[in-house]
Amino acid sequence: MGSLHALDYAVLAAYFVVLIVIVVRVTRVSPDADDLFLAGRSLGVGVVGFSLFASNISSTTLIGLPGAAWETGVSVANYEWMAALVLAFTAVFIAPMLIKARVTTIPEWLGRRFSPAMRKYLSAITLFLSLVLDTAGSLYAGALVLKLFFPMLPLAPTCAAIAVFAGLYTAAGGLRAVAYTDVIQAVILLGGALMLTILVFGEFDYSWSALIERVEPEKLSLIRPLDDPALPWLGTLIGLPILGFYYWTMNQYVSQRLLGARDARTAGRGALLAAWLKLLPLFLMVLPGVMASALYTDLERADTVFPRLIADFAPVGISGLILAGLLAAIMSSVDSTLNSASTLIMVDFVQPGRPQIEAHRLARLGRICVFVLVALAAIWAPMIDHFPGLFAYLQQTFSYVVPPLVAVFLLGLYTRLGARAALYGTLTGHALSLGGFVGVLAGWHEVHFTIVAGLLFAATVVACGAWQMALGVRDRADEAQVAATVRAAGVVATADVRLGASVLVAVTALMVWVFR
Repeated sequence: MGSLHALDYAVLAAYFVVLIVIVVRVTRVSPDADDLFLAGRSLGVGVVGFSLFASNISSTTLIGLPGAAWETGVSVANYEWMAALVLAFTAVFIAPMLIKARVTTIPEWLGRRFSPAMRKYLSAITLFLSLVLDTAGSLYAGALVLKLFFPMLPLAPTCAAIAVFAGLYTAAGGLRAVAYTDVIQAVILLGGALMLTILVFGEFDYSWSALIERVEPEKLSLIRPLDDPALPWLGTLIGLPILGFYYWTMNQYVSQRLLGARDARTAGRGALLAAWLKLLPLFLMVLPGVMASALYTDLERADTVFPRLIADFAPVGISGLILAGLLAAIMSSVDSTLNSASTLIMVDFVQPGRPQIEAHRLARLGRICVFVLVALAAIWAPMIDHFPGLFAYLQQTFSYVVPPLVAVFLLGLYTRLGARAALYGTLTGHALSLGGFVGVLAGWHEVHFTIVAGLLFAATVVACGAWQMALGVRDRADEAQVAATVRAAGVVATADVRLGASVLVAVTALMVWVFR
């Protein structure tokens, strides 16, 4: 299993040649800080949309989604269609606000609304999640795929090699190089995934009836009972919107594409394009995993499902294309997280302490920072091998960390919450998060992590309100800050974006109904 032929190597080589050509073209001039971090705020609709999609499609999809579907069924696709709805909300209500504010990072906006302490706190948490979960998870997934085809490759050096390659062109071209390479990577990814889905479906004679006969009925249901161990309906209702809002709105490595758009209408349209693309993983990544549950019953780890499908069903040439798509997805997430992490460090920590620093010097420090982050992520990535499943590793950690951040972000948008109450409420929420996470590890409770996310969100809202009452007049919100925020929050997308979002919601509802 896993042998490649000359044509497969040729396809892989062609992919890397195209990638290098694109990087060279967009990095002919060394970018300054604005170019390095936000591509000069010049990204178009297609680049924003495809880059948003490609930066997300990595370990949580190509490796994690098919593996989770092999184990538990299509309910794991709830993360994907919920992401589409969140992106539609972002396109209409959040993107116009962020573009009008002309911020470079999401923590920067929170700092304007509340305080520098709140800005640094969110930035530090985002950096932790980006490095330990997103970057390291993507490196691990890439190494796992390569090891299937090249069993002699050691895990740690392979993670390091992927990190160095992505780090080189990220440091050279910044967000512009990242975004434009993401476009070609997204196209290759979608093409390869589509071909593999068709090939695996051929094992069922291209008959949906034959598939239904061989797969357990519950594995073809999106909406699962409250006691379902994979994803109960209550978790889908109250937890996934919280996780999705953080990921697609507050997570710097995703939102950076929106911030780099040329204007609010472009950002909204780009977010909508990404939302439509997010409906595809159900068919291109999840259903192949469900089909694999009827084909493989002897796998030891769910993380090997998608690579195994490639090795067993993809013919010569197509195997190389799909492998290129997998590597493209891994690279797109690694380069995205590296660029965003560097941006957070430079803009939220270095620049506030040195406000007179020149743009070219800030960009140079940002490039150095990229390579430091490469080293840290490459060191941590092999540790993920000790977790039972890549998807569980990512989602459970997010579920305990991000709900308090989402709560304070939304309260900052739509209430007059004071700065100290916001900070103390967020800290209270994270104290509860820590207690809940320790409880899981100790076996004190078995509440599903998506339900926990919704509960932590609600608890943080209550905590912020309680702190506001306790502090009283000592923590009155700055009237100018509140007024500016309310005006910004009142800005909504253009009519075409609102119409597109409405159509997307209707199509998503129909899809969920069919697979209910």
